Amino acid sequence: MIRYRIARLMIRRYSRRCDCTKYRGMRKWEEGAAAKYIRLPEKCLITPVAIGSLPAEWVAWRGADAGRVILYLHGGGYVLCSPRTHRDLICRIARASGARALSIEYRRGPEHPHPAAVEDAVAAYRWLLKGGTDPKRIAVMGDSAGGGLALVLLQALRRRKIPLPACAVCMSPWADLTCSGETHRTNIGIDPVLPASALPGFARLYAPQGDLSDPAVSPLFGDFAKLPPILIHVGTDEILLDDSRRVAEKARQAGTEAELKIWPRMIHVFHAMAFLLPQARQAIREIGDFVERRIP
Repeated sequence: MIRYRIARLMIRRYSRRCDCTKYRGMRKWEEGAAAKYIRLPEKCLITPVAIGSLPAEWVAWRGADAGRVILYLHGGGYVLCSPRTHRDLICRIARASGARALSIEYRRGPEHPHPAAVEDAVAAYRWLLKGGTDPKRIAVMGDSAGGGLALVLLQALRRRKIPLPACAVCMSPWADLTCSGETHRTNIGIDPVLPASALPGFARLYAPQGDLSDPAVSPLFGDFAKLPPILIHVGTDEILLDDSRRVAEKARQAGTEAELKIWPRMIHVFHAMAFLLPQARQAIREIGDFVERRIP
């Protein structure tokens, strides 16, 4: 209970900076905090790589199965964060999954609006296939906006008739950029991470023109038929709770296997608090188990 309260206080301090009009300052603060505080174990190896002009990095635990690959798409409202801010989380997930993770620095809004991020995700996936990675040994994964981007990627791959990955994992996915879910209103008072008033601004930094209900922007409104199995984790205290619920429901209605786990009292992408919360460490173990079941 004490650790949970500490986690909420830490996150609430960060969320006070969450202002779409000050995204440049937020980026600078995030990168500085990551450089100062993230300390990875010696067994976690970071290897920079370039996918054309797209920066990326391999994150792997010594002894991991090199053929089991995670394509990781970081969160941050399509505007913030980077592979560097997510290294601790990705390293933990890679270790739990017995895999190596390719974390890409996809282009972000507003400098590079939609569909730049989607194009980069597709390019990274094609790069893996071109390099000889078996699609049946790939898991697509992401948190928050990255979770939404993972769903957009699956739908784009199916539409382009590119072989699909073995599975996908979405942590607190932002799948509806119209912010129409009921919990966007009912959970305002208990979500310490995402100010509901800020999300529409981030949505328009990413997609300044057009319909936010376009499935290429908000995958919730897309077609979930014939997609690989999807694992979704979300906390009860999130304004994005309904995004996860509705994604799982639509996937199941379309005949796609979808596992939804709603974690009591947990906050947005609580997995990133694994250094403090036992629930986060358990959730990461469950993600690893899911990946290992789908990619023996």
